[in-house]
Amino acid sequence: MAGLMASVWCTLAKFLQRSPGDMFCWGNTVNGELGLGGIEEENILSPRELSFAKSTSVLQVACGWHHSVMVTDNGQVYSCGSNDFGQLGHEKTRKKPEMIDALSAYVIIGASCGANHSLAVNEWGQLFSWGSDSHGQLGMSQEMDVQPKPKIVKGLATCHVIQITCGLNHCLALTNRRYSSVERKPTLIRSLRGIPIAHIACGGSHSLAVSKSGAVFGWGKNEYGQLGLNDNSNRVFPCQLKTLRSIKVKYITCGEDFSVFLTKDGGVFTCGAGMYGQLGHGTTTNELLPRKIMELMGSIVSQITCGRRHTLALVPSRGRIYGFGLGGAGQLGTRVARNATTPQVVLGPWVSPSGSSVVKAEIPSKHAKNCVVKRIFAGGDHCFAVVTRQEDHVNPDDCREFVPKTQILIFTVSDANKCARLPPNESVDQDFMTYIETVFSSQACINSSFLLDNDEHYCCTSRHHGINLSTAEQCFSSLGKVENSSIKDLIFSCVKEHLLPSLSPSPPDVETLRVYMTLPFYIEFENPRNYEILHNPFGRAVLALKSEAARIVGLWWRKAPIDYFERLIRIFKDVVVYLLWHCDKDREINRVSARSDRQNPNLFVPLEILGHLHKLNNIDLKVPYETFCLPELTEKIDIRVDYVHWLSESIQRPTQSSNIYFCSYPFLFDAQAKTLILQTDQSLQMQSAMNQAASQALRNILFAPYAGPVSAFLELTVSRENIVADTVRELSKYDKNDLKKPLKLLRIKNILKAMKLHFAAGLLCGLAIYNFTIIDLPFPLALYKKLLKQKVTLQDLSGLSPALARSLQELLDYEGTDEESVFCLTFEISREVFGEVKIHELKPNGGRIPVSHENKQEFVDLYVDFILNSGVEKHFMAFNNGFHKVCGGKVLELFHAHELMAVVVGNENYDWEELERNAEYKNGYTENDKVIRNFWEVFHELPLEQKKKFLQFLTGSDRIPIQGMKSIKIFFQPTPDEKYLPVAHTCFNLLDLPRYRTKERLKYKLLQAIQQTEIFALV
Repeated sequence: MAGLMASVWCTLAKFLQRSPGDMFCWGNTVNGELGLGGIEEENILSPRELSFAKSTSVLQVACGWHHSVMVTDNGQVYSCGSNDFGQLGHEKTRKKPEMIDALSAYVIIGASCGANHSLAVNEWGQLFSWGSDSHGQLGMSQEMDVQPKPKIVKGLATCHVIQITCGLNHCLALTNRRYSSVERKPTLIRSLRGIPIAHIACGGSHSLAVSKSGAVFGWGKNEYGQLGLNDNSNRVFPCQLKTLRSIKVKYITCGEDFSVFLTKDGGVFTCGAGMYGQLGHGTTTNELLPRKIMELMGSIVSQITCGRRHTLALVPSRGRIYGFGLGGAGQLGTRVARNATTPQVVLGPWVSPSGSSVVKAEIPSKHAKNCVVKRIFAGGDHCFAVVTRQEDHVNPDDCREFVPKTQILIFTVSDANKCARLPPNESVDQDFMTYIETVFSSQACINSSFLLDNDEHYCCTSRHHGINLSTAEQCFSSLGKVENSSIKDLIFSCVKEHLLPSLSPSPPDVETLRVYMTLPFYIEFENPRNYEILHNPFGRAVLALKSEAARIVGLWWRKAPIDYFERLIRIFKDVVVYLLWHCDKDREINRVSARSDRQNPNLFVPLEILGHLHKLNNIDLKVPYETFCLPELTEKIDIRVDYVHWLSESIQRPTQSSNIYFCSYPFLFDAQAKTLILQTDQSLQMQSAMNQAASQALRNILFAPYAGPVSAFLELTVSRENIVADTVRELSKYDKNDLKKPLKLLRIKNILKAMKLHFAAGLLCGLAIYNFTIIDLPFPLALYKKLLKQKVTLQDLSGLSPALARSLQELLDYEGTDEESVFCLTFEISREVFGEVKIHELKPNGGRIPVSHENKQEFVDLYVDFILNSGVEKHFMAFNNGFHKVCGGKVLELFHAHELMAVVVGNENYDWEELERNAEYKNGYTENDKVIRNFWEVFHELPLEQKKKFLQFLTGSDRIPIQGMKSIKIFFQPTPDEKYLPVAHTCFNLLDLPRYRTKERLKYKLLQAIQQTEIFALV
């Protein structure tokens, strides 16, 4: 990594050497901080060329309160100014820049100055400090007031420092792994862990940082509002400046008690102390919130820099530097020693891109003539400007464009491809290994990777994660092809030992949550054997997130592409399957869920994550419910026992259960498993009802011998002529225990065509479910959702009235704002009831409230609520009471609404080949008999409607049970006389099929028989 950084630095330096520049300076020079030598003037009121041999190679100038440090393109460091605290790093002349010999052996690439101390960082990321250490600002961990010679900061020796900045008596250092403040020794700022910091800045006694996607954090002194938090309370922990989140801040610079923010579009915002006009708003008042400098609007500012109480801004399109704030020492460069509360042009000799200049150079030189500003620097009460020749066409630096060497590392597609190309057993370059280790050990690096191009990742919110998921998938896909064991093992180790353990339940910002989007792409998540190392730690981190963070991650997952969401489901389903099939049964298998004294903690996390995903999916049904199903469950565990223990414990200890039951995760059950559970519940309740009947019969024999007999069955006696009235009369005779007995003597078609009693309808619906009888009850899905206490929506209305639902949706989708004149609606609706039109107001005085663009969503919501809830509340409650009198209990919690509906009315997922495969033959018939072969040939040639008629002829319904066609078994038995039609025994799915001699006669007789289905029958 150090070699890579050195290469970048050398390339940049060579480029700069081809573009010679010069330096100008102005402001206070009492202590020689401008490097002009032993001149009599103490204040330079306008830019003056600096006679310094290395001026054409200076890359950076760091300004302290009364000293300056200059870094050249070959990595040498020069300093001048006050040396009262050893801040120059040498004992040479103070009035002119002199080399710091203690750093001559290093290639220095950056420097920063505080009031009386200095920092420098070299190409290897090593940090040096010198000067005053009165507050521990040098990070030396030593009780020394002054350190006159640069020394390496050992506390950061193992870190690669990429940015440094100094305040009055404190420092910040940004590393590829950590973000540290320098106290007596460097200390990690843990509250910013995981945030991909792009830039750091220090003021007098406050600090600011901006993330890769524009989130700004501030902490420290806030007496004048310099933190921009709309108050003047100091902060001991970083706090986000939420007002700046959406304006795309790219760069920050600070004065002693104020702060300046530069946005992507070149706007400048300021806040804090304004008594000298340093905020640029034309006043001397303080600002508690960042406020845009209106005088600079219309100009694109590319650089900003601050002294103690003044500010400079560069507008490259005009070739102008603007200054405002304290000007008593000439630091505004306006030739007068006075303050300015609005931006004033610095009267320097440089020109604009068009060649025009404000003033001519006072001392002609090859650089002062037709020069263009490349970079500006300020600090204390003095300023510098680095210029280049106009004919060299060197673009000015742009603070809005991050220099790669100052940014934390990211992982790219090219890096992933490089990993994939490495031969299996070849040794890997150590720098590259260090790079891989750094990236995959750091949340911040991962959160900074795979971002959308062109700054589209800015304004990271709950609705915009800013990640290019395609790029992330491509990178991790390439990593899946890596054959080099050193790379594979290193990445796995970093994720396991560093990345996952660093995930916090209370992350500091939304940007830190990006890791929850990208990490599941890691190829090792496809291997369920890693459940203890990857899946469960990751899952525990998700489950431990605080409510707001969990909500954001959930929203990102829900809005992700379908294949991503399915991937999340699949990797955790695979863990459950793996644990069920491959772990040691005595230790891991969840058959112990049937035993209350055991539990499997490894299953808990994947099951809870699947439960979380299922809840997210229920919001807008991103994937079909079947995506969550695990057919393997019925093969590996006894779900009937699981249900019994789950039911028992939920009754005895409803809030204290610590055991794991699959019935707590019913979305994993397929139709077969849920039907089996329903049968179990039915058996339990039927057995209980029959036992009660037997007990009652015994008591009657002993104590009431003249009482009537007690039946163990629910018997309904009905007549053809009065089928509706008889059914209602019979049902009303029984209490809820009797209704749970086995049903006898009922087979009804379209009974509800004449039934108006909603309670009886609910009873009948419950009986159909309870007795696994498919019955033609033409109720919409919304009814079943209401029975399960699920919210009904406009989408559910479409199942009841498609035309009305479409009309309401058209109202919502209308893009104009003139709904009042186009739709002419008010908050009232009219309905025809038995020929009479009735008006209903959706809200008080609704007839006088027009439906507008602002309230149309409320109108639709109230309309849907009236149709599906309040308008039918009385009737539904009667139906609901009747239904739950038979079919209440926790077993219903296991079903989706559409599954409950399918139990009642069946479904149309026909698989006719499955019907043939399940068939059985008896009393002489075999599957190879000619008659049987002819039958199946005829049957498969029939159109769908005729096949459905045969199904109704055979089973009593043209729909199939929720379990699918495999649950229907047809039995064939022969009859001797072929003059008869086939006969169906619907109780047993038994078909009497005569031995027809020809295929044509079989088809003729079969078609005759299946037309005879519209009758009343008993089973």
